[in-house]
Amino acid sequence: MQYKNEVEAVDALHQSFNKIKAEISKVVIGQDDIIKSVLIAIFSNGHCLLVGVPGLAKTLLVQTVASVLDLDFNRIQFTPDLMPSDIIGAEILGEDRNFKFIKGPVFSNIILADEINRTPPKTQAALLEAMQEKSVTAAGQTHILPKPFFVLATQNPIEQEGTYPLPEAQLDRFMFNIQLNYPAFADELKIVKNTTSNKTVALNKIINADDIQYFQKLIRDIPVTDNVLEYAVKLVAKTRPNSEFSTEAVNKYISWGAGPRASQFLVLGAKCHAAVTGKYAPDIEDVQAVAEPILRHRLVRNYRAEAEGLSIEKIIKDLL
Repeated sequence: MQYKNEVEAVDALHQSFNKIKAEISKVVIGQDDIIKSVLIAIFSNGHCLLVGVPGLAKTLLVQTVASVLDLDFNRIQFTPDLMPSDIIGAEILGEDRNFKFIKGPVFSNIILADEINRTPPKTQAALLEAMQEKSVTAAGQTHILPKPFFVLATQNPIEQEGTYPLPEAQLDRFMFNIQLNYPAFADELKIVKNTTSNKTVALNKIINADDIQYFQKLIRDIPVTDNVLEYAVKLVAKTRPNSEFSTEAVNKYISWGAGPRASQFLVLGAKCHAAVTGKYAPDIEDVQAVAEPILRHRLVRNYRAEAEGLSIEKIIKDLL
């Protein structure tokens, strides 16, 4: 991709983003905010955790994103008996009496980790190394994963039976925690109409892996003013109880605040949000636009907040 300057490149990203969103919306109906968040995470080189009840097109969304972005896609269904080698691959003895490494499904551009909380921590950890290091280690050998690499994990909030909740340190690896809600009535009518007939939708491939890597670098090059940077870092500092910036509500209702990763993702997310909405530098509104999905899984409410029925979302809104 050759652009004369970064302004032209940001314009191209803005146009590509709108085209991608339009293509995905042909198949995934009424989830515009979710689509936007997933694409921002991909362009920011982050990962997403989607939390929602079954049947809300989580899998369909990821498959559609993968085909519109012309990327390899693998789905891993997490189950209680899944082993780390089922994800990353294993060494086997070949016909020539030498060991060779057979790659697992994690060697792909987009991984759908379906119901990630259904599998024991040992197996969750195998995927989380891949997310953080963009590589896997098997039998002492490090294998680099294809680029771009993006994990979209799903979690069902209803069932607690037979699940292993992700520890806070592992949740922290996800850039966004996105909550899916039931579709609006008009959207559901359209979904049912489209999915109960023989109608097929042809999707156009908009950009490829090289373009995505170019845009990921571009987003890091976007300048950010000191006041926006300070706003993002101060917002995260406010979530930490008994710190110099913490609010009365945070001291009262939060037992743990967000770490520095949240500040990094707020700035990256704001840069990306600005670029995809056609701006050349982020402002405070861009930080606020991405704050909720970034902070939602990084704050731990105490028993008092739970007793009073105070949601994390309400606490975050008050901080903004």
